[in-house]
Amino acid sequence: MDILMLAKALLLGFVEGLTEFLPISSTGHLIVIGDLINFQNDGKVFEVVIQLGAILAIVWEYRARFIGVARGLGRDRLANRFVLNLFIAFLPAAIMGALFIKPIKAHLFNAVSVATALVVGGLVILWVERRDNHVRVRSVDEMRPLDALKVGLAQMLALIPGTSRSGSTIIGGIAFGLSRQAATEFSFFLAVPVMFAATFYDVYKHHELFGSANLSVIGVGFVAAFLSAFVAVRGLIRFVSGHNYVPFAWYRIVFGLFILLSWKFGWVDWTV
Repeated sequence: MDILMLAKALLLGFVEGLTEFLPISSTGHLIVIGDLINFQNDGKVFEVVIQLGAILAIVWEYRARFIGVARGLGRDRLANRFVLNLFIAFLPAAIMGALFIKPIKAHLFNAVSVATALVVGGLVILWVERRDNHVRVRSVDEMRPLDALKVGLAQMLALIPGTSRSGSTIIGGIAFGLSRQAATEFSFFLAVPVMFAATFYDVYKHHELFGSANLSVIGVGFVAAFLSAFVAVRGLIRFVSGHNYVPFAWYRIVFGLFILLSWKFGWVDWTV
């Protein structure tokens, strides 16, 4: 058993879990840290599995909510509207992704695009947080289909690498009148169908790689992603109860500038 490889998998699993649901882009972090520690192990399989670990942390944290919705579906008005809202918010990015994912990967998956998206996203967060935002929706249960559609349209921006799925949905939600708590929780809930769909697509596309995967390495990454995502989700909910997203904006800007420097001086290999 390669202890060093397991340690690298542990670190990347924690990075995935901590960054997936914060508005700071997990993509950029995984590329930078993966290259800095020279992690090479069934790349796509490892990414798929640790992403699944992060998703399951959401399912576990909100298991009572999901079970209640499943039991009330078809009979309970709030459960029906919750599912409808998720479906409406899911559709825009799903359709745009199906149509444009290949050119996006071909032309935007590079250091300059990721860094630009991080910096611009940080500036957008600063702008939204410094506006006088009128809160119309204080909880997820108060959301209407039109609110869900607006968040779904904002989520389309996450197709640009470095934008951050959680960042686009949370900040978009706040800009459209959701409270920070409602926008954050809806972003978590929306992550489940979005990330499950992306995970199953990747499994289907790369299923032949799973037979040769290093199970101990991906297992360590999976557990690390689950645990760190669980901590990140709980921590973010507590954080937004008394703070805004301005610190994340400045972090994005600094990290984006670091990525530009890493590309310019060759610190990180951005040919992946």
